[in-house]
Amino acid sequence: MRLRQIVLLLLLALAIGAFVALDLGRYLSFEQLKASQASFDQLYAQQPVMVAAVYFGVYVLATALSIPGAVIITLGGGAVFGLWQGLLLVSFASTLGATLAFLASRFVLREWVEARFGQRLADINAGVDKEGAFYLFTLRLIPVVPFFLINLLMGLTRMKTWTYYWVSQLGMLAGTAVYVNAGTQLAQLGSVRGILSPALLGSFVLLGIFPLLARRVVAAVQKRKVYARWASVRPKTFDRNLIVIGGGAAGLVSAYIAAAVKAKVTLIEAHKMGGDCLNYGCVPSKALIKSAKLAHQMRHGAKYGLSDTAPSFSFKAVMQRVHDVIKAIEPHDSVERYTGLGVEVLQGYGKLVNPWTVEVTLNDGQVQRLTARSIVIAAGARPMVPPLPGLDDVGYVTSDTLWDEFAKLDDIPKRIVVLGGGPIGCELSQSFARLGAQVTQVEMGDRIMVREDEEVSALARDALQADGVRVLTGHKALRCERRGEDKILVASTQGQEVEIVFDALVCAVGRVARLQGYGLEDIGVPTHRTVDTNEYLQTLYPNIYAAGDVAGPYQFTHTAAHQAWYAAVNALFGDFKSFKVDYRVIPWATFIDPEVARVGLNEQEAKAQGIAYEVTKYGIDDLDRAIADSEAHGFVKVLTVPGKDRILGVTIVGSHAGDLLAEYVLAMKHGLGLNKILGTIHTYPTMAEANKYAAGEWKRAHAPQQLLAWVKKFHDWRRG
Repeated sequence: MRLRQIVLLLLLALAIGAFVALDLGRYLSFEQLKASQASFDQLYAQQPVMVAAVYFGVYVLATALSIPGAVIITLGGGAVFGLWQGLLLVSFASTLGATLAFLASRFVLREWVEARFGQRLADINAGVDKEGAFYLFTLRLIPVVPFFLINLLMGLTRMKTWTYYWVSQLGMLAGTAVYVNAGTQLAQLGSVRGILSPALLGSFVLLGIFPLLARRVVAAVQKRKVYARWASVRPKTFDRNLIVIGGGAAGLVSAYIAAAVKAKVTLIEAHKMGGDCLNYGCVPSKALIKSAKLAHQMRHGAKYGLSDTAPSFSFKAVMQRVHDVIKAIEPHDSVERYTGLGVEVLQGYGKLVNPWTVEVTLNDGQVQRLTARSIVIAAGARPMVPPLPGLDDVGYVTSDTLWDEFAKLDDIPKRIVVLGGGPIGCELSQSFARLGAQVTQVEMGDRIMVREDEEVSALARDALQADGVRVLTGHKALRCERRGEDKILVASTQGQEVEIVFDALVCAVGRVARLQGYGLEDIGVPTHRTVDTNEYLQTLYPNIYAAGDVAGPYQFTHTAAHQAWYAAVNALFGDFKSFKVDYRVIPWATFIDPEVARVGLNEQEAKAQGIAYEVTKYGIDDLDRAIADSEAHGFVKVLTVPGKDRILGVTIVGSHAGDLLAEYVLAMKHGLGLNKILGTIHTYPTMAEANKYAAGEWKRAHAPQQLLAWVKKFHDWRRG
């Protein structure tokens, strides 16, 4: 805290202390006001300007210092100056004083609060930017909310001072008028309670409800304006309650929920049911990882008391197993299953014609037009292909195409280049290396898995290199070339060009939302890398929702399903109750070996957001089950609020890290701290005990040492 802030805080404390020490509050009582009314009236008659100026200054000072007694001073204004002059003086004095208190809070406390609660305050500020004026106006209309608290708390936000002033001026006007008017009848009032009659309290309740009603009206006007160009084509009746475009995770869950609540729903999918996860992402990659891990364990059999054995296998058979796994899981997402659940499934391309109509071109060439009250866009994402010169000439595969292309090969490509150092690139690089390829991973950034802490990135790099992956960070791909039979990637690093010869190139530099081809641009739905949505997943048109990869901000199957619940429920029941998407506890995992799993904040995010934290770390190398499995590497790292066991985030590196994380996801979701995890029985010997031991490390670090010292003395005394 700076010197100026300390000085101001001391001055405020001295002023409030003087008010208490001198018992100035005795002058701010109802009885004192009634007893002094005649004297004030006489003084005002003699020197009206001076009395008005002093009154204005006292009111500003009392409000700025948050001194109790504003009601009495307001009554006095009505009693001495009358309704209109009193209202004028009180309205401006109270608003000016409130703004000074607002600025004092901002000057003294905001930096400190931002340093300790940066992320939470950032979320609040985001809300203030959107609807802060509306909520402030609502609070100002309801006098039961202490105004001094509003002044102090709003000062901690990023609301503009001028916005705070004029909204406060308008919002407090109605309540101020009531109290000033009551002051004009001071002689007839028996107490302050006489002002708060049931009728008056009822009027305040109506004042509180008014902005909510006004908000509904404003929303209705905005809705009418948005749909104005489509008014002539809006159907009078609808074929369906919901149409879902896209049969991936978000689309399937949206359709499932709609069918479960007996809504009439149509799901449109042009290609493969199950979307990216089943066909190109989660499922095939995990099948490949399992085969690669078994090959790795065979080569390192001595770790388990067996002989090291070079695995003998057919790469075509490995890829066939991947497709067999996909086929085994396909029924879970099949047309037959969802039809049986009550969902109408149409296989074809859906295109928005207007906010309620979708034109479907079926795979057999037929065209249908369907109408629905609500529509969910769940079109997913596609691999990003960098604009490298020569890329098409040398050929490449993506995380979508490699499963079919590599399945055609008898042997794994000898030399593979993987572009990208994110989770997909790392998983594929390690797997292909373990299956015998010479893998070079090229990453433009300084490290792989850049969203994780530096120590996690370093461990991931070490793991990949131990399996033979050549990891080239700080290398920017420039172009691809063909020289005879050789395919070459040219990259730059530290101002020099390097050449990497390859037989197969895998583009794994990320995925981008599918935003074209189904009519968003035709009806004017805004997009910026993803479909623009609000906190309820509504697009520009309130009846059109987006969920999953196409909506962002996460590209995980589980978050797509999570969003789908909100999209479906809001689409079907939003006229009665809508739910904001909850992103507070989002887990994810990268399935390299050892696995990397995380939920909540890691250290680099906490530092970037200015959030104070403590770190508790438990090394899995000390865990009995990990030692027995020859998997004794990695750690559990927990970030907590300083001095408390409340969990801010967890990173786990180790065998089955993705499974171990579930306990922390549950704890964070339901507000359980490390003490609860420590007090939970964990089966011995399991990897899950790592979570309990991490909690134990926190407990030891926060043991009450002084109390334990006295307990030791007690035990010494008991021994005689």
